[in-house]
Amino acid sequence: MKILITNDDGWGAKGLLTLVDVMRELGDVTVVAPDGPRSGQSNAISVLIPLRLRKIKEEPRLTVYLSNGTPTDCIKLAINELFSDGGPDLIVSGINHGDNGMVNVIYSGTMGAVFEGCSRGITSIGFSLCDHRPDADFTFFRPHVLELTKRILAMPRRECLCWNINCPVGPVKGTKITRHCHGYWDKEYVPYTDPNGGTFFLLTGHFVNTEPDAPDTDQYANAHGYISVTPTTIDMTDKQWKDSINTRLEY
Repeated sequence: MKILITNDDGWGAKGLLTLVDVMRELGDVTVVAPDGPRSGQSNAISVLIPLRLRKIKEEPRLTVYLSNGTPTDCIKLAINELFSDGGPDLIVSGINHGDNGMVNVIYSGTMGAVFEGCSRGITSIGFSLCDHRPDADFTFFRPHVLELTKRILAMPRRECLCWNINCPVGPVKGTKITRHCHGYWDKEYVPYTDPNGGTFFLLTGHFVNTEPDAPDTDQYANAHGYISVTPTTIDMTDKQWKDSINTRLEY
């Protein structure tokens, strides 16, 4: 199996190194990672800057490249330049330092890479740990990453479907199939004054969960010690609403 890995925390992040180590048990691994942090990049692509791809490591069953692009750029570059003869068979992104559940899925560079792989018909999985610390402990998540990947690979692949998997800080009780929690970020910026008297803002924020007691959500599962496994589609069409409004807007 040919496996492509990226992340949005950059090469050297503990989560990425853990994911690489796990995936080497399943096949030949190619890493194309950003050369620095790219959190919050979503599906951004580089249009006005030249992209670079630099090999930094090669050993049996592992090749590592760095790019100055976004996570989505990394996937595009890899597929076009490194897998031009076919593949990869699997794309995995992460393990992200921090939660990528609920509304974060639309901001996440980790999941942006997953969406790109999914759009090309490749089985694609995003893994995240609900711990932002650079030295976060991934030990308890590791066996679940391997087992969930095996189980997803054994399932029939569905068009436009990918996977968003988030793990709480251990211990882990098990896994739950979930949906993304509804909510929004509030009080998102803190103002500061620079030495010249100007004002600038830094992103912070507090997540407002509008359905804290809904047991089928990713946030509820994570809060109660379970890994959330959320089947996620890149087809953003609201099919139910589409069918209900066609007589009102078609003419």
